[in-house]
Amino acid sequence: MKVSCQQELLGKGLSIVGRAVSTKNTLPVLNNILIATDNSGEGGRLKLAATNLEISITVWVVAQIIEEGEITVPARLLTDFVSNLASENSVNIGLDEQTLTLNVRSGRSEANIKGIAAEDFPALPNVTNPANSAVIESGVLKETVGQVSFAASTDETRPVLTGLFANFSGDTVTMAAADSFRLAVRTSPLTEEVSSSFNILLPARAMIELARILVDDKSLVEISVTGNKSQALFKTDAIHFTSSLIEGNFPKYQDIIPKNYSTRTVVSTQELVRAVKVAGYFAKDSGGNIIRVSVTPGEDLTPGSLTLSANAAEVGDNRSDIDATVDGAAAQIAFNAKYMSDVLGVLNTGQVAIELQTPANPGVIKPVGKDDYVHVIMPMHLANR
Repeated sequence: MKVSCQQELLGKGLSIVGRAVSTKNTLPVLNNILIATDNSGEGGRLKLAATNLEISITVWVVAQIIEEGEITVPARLLTDFVSNLASENSVNIGLDEQTLTLNVRSGRSEANIKGIAAEDFPALPNVTNPANSAVIESGVLKETVGQVSFAASTDETRPVLTGLFANFSGDTVTMAAADSFRLAVRTSPLTEEVSSSFNILLPARAMIELARILVDDKSLVEISVTGNKSQALFKTDAIHFTSSLIEGNFPKYQDIIPKNYSTRTVVSTQELVRAVKVAGYFAKDSGGNIIRVSVTPGEDLTPGSLTLSANAAEVGDNRSDIDATVDGAAAQIAFNAKYMSDVLGVLNTGQVAIELQTPANPGVIKPVGKDDYVHVIMPMHLANR
């Protein structure tokens, strides 16, 4: 193998595939990145791939291929070395097939890295003749995953709740995640209608990694699912991301979303974020991370208000009042501070609506001006407080 490529492109490719490398495995080759020449398509490319047997990432880097070859080398060592090379220099890579040693040179820096034969690397999943497929803009998929994934459970004893439920129907995809205390649902447009509706259950951790490497633009991502719904492939021009799917039936989340409200409050998102952040400093010492929410309707020409408060007996308390537009009667409820902070952190509208029924019923948070997202939070119990 003899290859030459730009340091910036190689470094970026290594950092992307490195997300699929796990240090918690018993197979040494899984700590490695597969490097292989690829003359398919227009011009030469260098193929970089890694897998932890749950997700697999393959990236192609534009390169000049002088001699073909393939090898696997330790991911962290190669990535650290390349990332510290001068970005304006090209990187020359050569392989001694007898000793399985990769020589990497750039400028006046050089490294020899011992590898493992490519034949020992696990076969990468390949979704051919998919049973179901869809196409979505990269930026849309990135935002959608970001708005629901944090609500998924981390409790491995309930694997279904560690996933993102995705329903592809017509020209939209609806993703949902829940952990028994909150529910996030986002509906997003596809670039074209799917041939037939289908559901899959995607591991939240895998989708978070996918969102991190997706570009926030209008480039397209092709989603392909195997016939037995065991694997899903997310494909862009330069990246293939494959994830195992979760077996099981996701709860009927539609039944969890309240159909009506007694009080609807609209406030500035920025002001609410600030108030929740301040209250959170006190809530974390309260024993339950509790923030109290009180809604007061306006009178005559005076606006209504939303009051957030937290009380920690050994530390102190705080209170923040925010002007609000209130539809309905006065209301009170208590939420987990982190849950409020999490959902507000993914909203990008100027105003947010909070819909309430009683202190014992779930609350609903929605962005104002958009009807594609809904977040449900279970209330906290305030007995004897």
